[in-house]
Amino acid sequence: MPEARKTPLYDMHLKHGGKMVDFAGWLLPVEYSGIIHEHRMVREKAGLFDVSHMGEIVVSGPQAGEFLQYMTTNDVARLARGQICYSLLCYEDGGVVDDILIYKLGPEEFLLVVNAANTAKDLAWLEQHARPGVQIRDMSNQYAQLALQGPRAEKILQPLTDKDLAALKYYWFYPQAVVAGIPCLLSRTGYTGEPGFELYVAPEKAAALWEALLAAGGEDVVPAGLGARDTLRMEVKLPLYGHELGPDITPLQAGLGYFVKLDKGDFIGRAALQAEKAAGPARRLVELVALEKGIPRAGYPVRCQGREVGRVTSGGYAPTLDKFIALALVESECDRPGEMLEIVVRGRGIKARLERGIFLPPFNRRGK
Repeated sequence: MPEARKTPLYDMHLKHGGKMVDFAGWLLPVEYSGIIHEHRMVREKAGLFDVSHMGEIVVSGPQAGEFLQYMTTNDVARLARGQICYSLLCYEDGGVVDDILIYKLGPEEFLLVVNAANTAKDLAWLEQHARPGVQIRDMSNQYAQLALQGPRAEKILQPLTDKDLAALKYYWFYPQAVVAGIPCLLSRTGYTGEPGFELYVAPEKAAALWEALLAAGGEDVVPAGLGARDTLRMEVKLPLYGHELGPDITPLQAGLGYFVKLDKGDFIGRAALQAEKAAGPARRLVELVALEKGIPRAGYPVRCQGREVGRVTSGGYAPTLDKFIALALVESECDRPGEMLEIVVRGRGIKARLERGIFLPPFNRRGK
């Protein structure tokens, strides 16, 4: 087995007391001051994450836009320069290769940010379908990535840059920002459900930027690890590849139909997804709240009237909601609000009620 890789911030994690684990072949901190504390800091103030393990692929050339329009489910043609969209790479049968972010750098150049464990697979998939007029480059080694997340992120970051952060809309980016004297690509994105930013920087500058952000934040920011990142994203129902998405799960089953633009023209997986939409997905991702003692974990079976009807994709304690909740992929006929199901926790069925809207809305949907 190959040795786990270190990000450019590895020494920073040790310095700040990170508890290191092997995650997708990378040594990363699972926590520093405690998952619950880091989770609450991000919801109430700010947290700083190392997400340098994510992959970055640049697609460029005169046919780059048309190529990505064919390779992904969202409408890349609608992107303006400086804008970002969430999209999916699908197989012909509608299963998901990966979920990605697409940054439009210029008329003929796009940056794809992909899941760490899928980088090689995504690269091979893109190259397999490459056409004349398209160049595909793996740029993962040229970027470190930091995520500053939380309601105080803008207040912390603004004094460090001359870019007007208030003018930067959600899912837009500045391609050439300078933060604490360090050049970076700065986007208003994140994976926590809170407002915040992601900063792409040369690996040799990452540690200096990390320290500058922590110093600027003072008591309003903490370094945060993989544990809090997972509880934060789960609590706001953000999908995770390998859990809510995968080769055997379509975007429609995962409740991501908004990101599948069937009317944009042909793309890989379109025919299968169009047929699935017409017939109705056989499975749906549903929200469950546990009514009895027991922790619902990914992979646990879900039963309805004694019959197994699906499995938990993500679950656990939601610190903000103070509940044990779960996402589960179940047979569509079970998707009825109020339906009483069972999650099989270590061989014992615990009652769980199917509800809608029990997860925390992300910041941009609160109050609506």
